[in-house]
Amino acid sequence: MNTRRSLLGLGLALVMGFGTAVDTAHAQSKELVVFAAASLKNALDDAAATWVKETGKPAPKISYAASSVLAKQLEQGAPADIFFSADLDWMDYAAGKGLIRNDSRVTLLANRIGLIAPAESPLTLKLAPGVDLAAALGEGRLAMGNVDSVPAGKYGKAALEKLGAWDKVKDKIAQADNVRAALLLVSRGEAPLGIVYTTDAAADPKVKVVATFPQDSHPPILYPIAVTKESSNADAQGFLTWLRGTTPRAAFEKQGFTVLNQPAGAS
Repeated sequence: MNTRRSLLGLGLALVMGFGTAVDTAHAQSKELVVFAAASLKNALDDAAATWVKETGKPAPKISYAASSVLAKQLEQGAPADIFFSADLDWMDYAAGKGLIRNDSRVTLLANRIGLIAPAESPLTLKLAPGVDLAAALGEGRLAMGNVDSVPAGKYGKAALEKLGAWDKVKDKIAQADNVRAALLLVSRGEAPLGIVYTTDAAADPKVKVVATFPQDSHPPILYPIAVTKESSNADAQGFLTWLRGTTPRAAFEKQGFTVLNQPAGAS
């Protein structure tokens, strides 16, 4: 199928573009290595550039991929100083495996998910109980992150189940390796609709948000960050603390994130 071939090609391109695999030489250097969810790319790249200007320190090496992939890479011994996840589950997984310093953990951001279409699409739709997404899709497919592992895919499936729409579309899903791959399927016109974070949609002028999912239709979308257990980089905690400050807030809010800045255990 064309969609399947497109997904394989996108997966390869994204691994090359985002640099998911980190060379082991980085473990021997003083370069700050950050593993971050794919949906953070625009905002975190902007924030990191400001960090470099303010501190004069080398630019962090940021590896973007699905949170599930990054957590598994940490478990397999990939060298990283900071883990920035797009959901609590994968940070909890890392914590359970002893891969992070729990006292450094902070829930920094919140996000929303939306239904997107190509920018020129005339579609209008309200995401309410009983919504018929199958009719809106026609013969096309709904682009989403993998619904079993990718946070955006998990949130999207939960929302569709809550709205009573999942059963009609579950066989029409184009599952992608991460949320940015799902975004690209819609941006390229290879899928008529997709579910991504609203922050992802803001980063691509070739798509538009048709509707935002009700916040009570899925678990809260929270982004925790922590220093890894094995990090020996003196800048790791400094960079994390800086990300919690006022300067990088603009970079996150520009992309549509809500800045929470809550230490683990805070209510």
